[in-house]
Amino acid sequence: MAQALRFTRLNLPLLAVTLVIAAAVILVIADRWRRGAFVFGGATILAGLFRWVIDEDKVGVLAVRGKTFDVASMMVVGGIVVALAASIDPLGTD
Repeated sequence: MAQALRFTRLNLPLLAVTLVIAAAVILVIADRWRRGAFVFGGATILAGLFRWVIDEDKVGVLAVRGKTFDVASMMVVGGIVVALAASIDPLGTD
């Protein structure tokens, strides 16, 4: 039990991002793809914020390259996805 609690605590940023991505997938499956894309972009921005704020040894697998590259790439990609999701005309759908 203590080992599972330690694992959860060490991987909390990844678990939070994974839960947001799961919510995005559920929205897409429920035919709410614009909202799902918006939430997915938010998950990418959240991952970038975690990478920026949390120490390198505690951020886990969200650390891929250098901190500057990781934060910049996740923020830019997340921002582009959110902007595209917000700019698409719904044409009578959500």
